[in-house]
Amino acid sequence: MKFVHGVVLALMFSVMVYVVNRDMARQDFSADGKPVPASAGLIQAAYAAEEPAAKMDWRMLRELNYRTGKISPSLKALDGKMVRIPGYMVPLEDDSEIVSEFLLVPYVGACIHTPPPPPNQIVQVKMNSAKKVKMSFWDPVWVQGKLQIATVKSPYGDVGFQLTGMQIEPYKDE
Repeated sequence: MKFVHGVVLALMFSVMVYVVNRDMARQDFSADGKPVPASAGLIQAAYAAEEPAAKMDWRMLRELNYRTGKISPSLKALDGKMVRIPGYMVPLEDDSEIVSEFLLVPYVGACIHTPPPPPNQIVQVKMNSAKKVKMSFWDPVWVQGKLQIATVKSPYGDVGFQLTGMQIEPYKDE
């Protein structure tokens, strides 16, 4: 059993390394050979958010101590605010092409066939007004919405944050 677990972990790591390297070197082209903008047709925005969003990263989310419940002052200041977080989507619905609810995780493949990340590294996203968005397993996205610090259960493990999704777009460095 340990051997199988080791093989599965090695395979997941290999896939993650492949995807990261592929995405770093990738440039998409249309049929006529012209570059295609990164945002062209990948994921449509549910609708634009009204207030400016604070840009977050996964290090900030680690400021929630999921064992004690202690929250840093800088993270607590973002509770109930509009934020923008990059990550990878993990569907929570049977129809994995178009979803209104999903988990946002820091790396591709998290929560699937491996032990899940800790709760402070998983965000449960429910799109506002049950809007449906196109699922993107392998490509990172920016998710913008209202953050709530609250531990909930999911099929893939405990979740430390909830986000009411307002907008989703393909990831690009800012």
